[in-house]
Amino acid sequence: MAKSQLNPGRPHLIEFPTHGELAIGYLAVAQMQQEIPFEVKRIFWTYFTPQSVIRGRHAHHATSMVLIAVHGRIEVHTEMLDGHKSSFLLDRPDIGVFLPPLTWHTMQYSHDAVQVVLTDTEYTSEDYIRSYEEFEELRRI
Repeated sequence: MAKSQLNPGRPHLIEFPTHGELAIGYLAVAQMQQEIPFEVKRIFWTYFTPQSVIRGRHAHHATSMVLIAVHGRIEVHTEMLDGHKSSFLLDRPDIGVFLPPLTWHTMQYSHDAVQVVLTDTEYTSEDYIRSYEEFEELRRI
């Protein structure tokens, strides 16, 4: 799959086009509205996360994200408001996972993992759903 199978309703993997070869190295490419299904407003990265730490443990009201493990491996577990659960293994720098708004997610990292995250909104603390109980309450609305 060279381009994102744009399905804004569910988390899904995105395969980025790559160029290169073993002798010279590789380049992975992500273009807005092609592989990345939105205009990027914010980029952040995580690194040196201990393997025993579970990160994430939240959802967003309005933010869509693409998570990429540019080094190491990251296990991503997601849950939608309708109860649909998915798990993704990010262990190649040419693969990302798209998370739409209202996706509860957790992540566990290898000791050497470096994750880059692209979002379609700027940071605002009001966008975060930080407790699972609050996330579950949204199911009943």
